[in-house]
Amino acid sequence: MEMSQMNDSKMRKESNSGIDLYIETAPNVKLYVKDYGQGKPVILIHGWPLSNEMWEYQIDALIQNNCRVITYDRRGFGKSSQPWDGYDYNTLADDLKAIIEHLDLDDAALVGFSMGGGEVVRYFSRHGGKGISKAVLIASVTPFQLQTDSNPNGVPQEKYDGMAEQIKADRIGFLDNFGKTFFGVSFISKPISTPLLDYYRMLCSFASPRATLECAVSFSTTDFRSEMASVNVPTLIIHGDEDKTVPIEITSEIAAKLIPDNKFIVYEGAPHGLFYIEKDKLNKDLVEFLNS
Repeated sequence: MEMSQMNDSKMRKESNSGIDLYIETAPNVKLYVKDYGQGKPVILIHGWPLSNEMWEYQIDALIQNNCRVITYDRRGFGKSSQPWDGYDYNTLADDLKAIIEHLDLDDAALVGFSMGGGEVVRYFSRHGGKGISKAVLIASVTPFQLQTDSNPNGVPQEKYDGMAEQIKADRIGFLDNFGKTFFGVSFISKPISTPLLDYYRMLCSFASPRATLECAVSFSTTDFRSEMASVNVPTLIIHGDEDKTVPIEITSEIAAKLIPDNKFIVYEGAPHGLFYIEKDKLNKDLVEFLNS
């Protein structure tokens, strides 16, 4: 074990509240990591274009149920480094591998929300799922979203092109509208307060514009279909059937047919932002699966 790893381990033993640290995953790239609690390691991977703070309503529930919770900001987001390149899923999975190795994790669970589901799948296909014994995909983009000849029900490229143009023209304005769809806000439904919606928009605004655009390309165009079977551990798949951000029909419904050992739970009437809108149900399902 390297000296920095030994120091991190010592800090954990001396503090019941865990530690915040930066882990260098590549030259000049440091990711901000939070490591709290004791027990089975659970790595929470945030969605686009948020940061680790999105897991606020899950962390305490998991720690209270014998989990060691590790969250981190993807490169380009939150408090992590914001390099110009490296937003493809191979590099993002390599970043994840570096965190797992630095913290010397074993028998851990990987939990990926939305874009984060891609890192979960690519970690298995690229790195053999080393150290991981369970996986969770929440409203995940996997296996493939883009409309192609072999994926005729996918999202047309024109829609993603339009999204990119909106981000370039007025990124904060885009985030404001995106957040409302994300959480299922409409004229007749307001399941989240305006201050909290503003807070999540602020978290998204901290991401670098370059990372925001490049990660959108990655999650919209990466085809994981041939990789899904590499997720060879018990897997929980959760998705809302009113998700207008990542449609369930082209993602989780197909993922449930491709991952060998999975449990698929559909949240009726739920939008994309399950970590808040369905937090109680989600926490219950997570705890039951992780402790089973």
